[in-house]
Amino acid sequence: MNLKQSFILALKSLQTSKMRSFLTMLGIIIGVAAVIILVSVIDGFKSDLVGQFESLGSNLLTVNISPRGGNRTVDVDDMLQITDENPELLAYCSPTVMINQQAKFSTETSSTTSVTGVSEDYNKIQSLEISQGRFLQYMDIHKRSKSCVIGSYIAKEYFDDNAIGKTLKIGGNTFTVVGVLEEKASSQESSDDDKIFIPYTLSRTLNRSAKITSYLYSIVDKQRSEEAKDVISNALYKVFSNSDAYTVIAMTEMIDMIDEMTGKLTLILVGIAAISLLVGGIGIMNIMLVSVTERTREIGIRKSLGAKKFDILSQFVVEAATTSACGGVVGIILGIIVSIFLSGLLGFKAVISVGAVVIAFSVSVGIGIAFGYMPAGKAAKLNPIDALRHD
Repeated sequence: MNLKQSFILALKSLQTSKMRSFLTMLGIIIGVAAVIILVSVIDGFKSDLVGQFESLGSNLLTVNISPRGGNRTVDVDDMLQITDENPELLAYCSPTVMINQQAKFSTETSSTTSVTGVSEDYNKIQSLEISQGRFLQYMDIHKRSKSCVIGSYIAKEYFDDNAIGKTLKIGGNTFTVVGVLEEKASSQESSDDDKIFIPYTLSRTLNRSAKITSYLYSIVDKQRSEEAKDVISNALYKVFSNSDAYTVIAMTEMIDMIDEMTGKLTLILVGIAAISLLVGGIGIMNIMLVSVTERTREIGIRKSLGAKKFDILSQFVVEAATTSACGGVVGIILGIIVSIFLSGLLGFKAVISVGAVVIAFSVSVGIGIAFGYMPAGKAAKLNPIDALRHD
């Protein structure tokens, strides 16, 4: 008997007892589906998260000065000088100061709008596009002009898309809108469109703080981010003589960290899901042992007609592999459907990994062969005379 004949017999055996076949495959179905769902959802989450970080700019470096610097400090001119001295690595630098004041529009006050003090180069660093008016300019920064640039959500919500020249208040100070940013996040509340940018030179007054401790750099070539990071770190170390006094983080590091963390999480969760495959394999082995007992006379007849050990062995191994393979196919289909459904609920697109599908199917077939081999071996070793006498 060749493998094709064994496969046909295996399919007929599955059709003969549909409920038992389904229950036998259930562990494999659940295990394969769980693996597909977990890998797809985690890959989708990772892709969404990485996309958000990349939208901020994969060529960015953030620098934070810690209070541990003691009496030593750096000012904006010092940080800008690093850029000027390394034009082959660094393109722009901007202080970034979060303003601890709420924005007020006429009689309405927004608790969701973020206000940030930045320089005239911030739009270049973050690739911000202007839909109306202009971005902050050098003279705004130098003269501490009470000018601001707002997101599209604010323009629509509070100014009916006619914001240029209108005013708003931040911390009791009246600011004039000179620019409106292009829509980035569907103009939703608390999104990237719900932001206000003002000259960083005003941040000290609004925050009542003398120090600026956060800076954002853009890199000329993101492939040289480590080199750019070292340049900034070395410059700061010369000032503070203490690496704990500052942190320099490359956005590419954050993306690599996400990849590493989600990779480990995937391995752990897939390992847990694989337990279902193990249980399914045990179920297949159990059913195959029962099948060997039920078909002992059939085995005896086949052996008496000249069937060799390999023929009996291959028949039962192929039957076990076919059972687990069918379970694997059902599990893959179920896993893809549930992944798509879950991605809709969670708000991001699941990434169906072809590699995960192939591996899950291969593992399901492998489990069928591995757990079916012992019952098949038992069947192949039966004495034909004893098998024919079996009731």
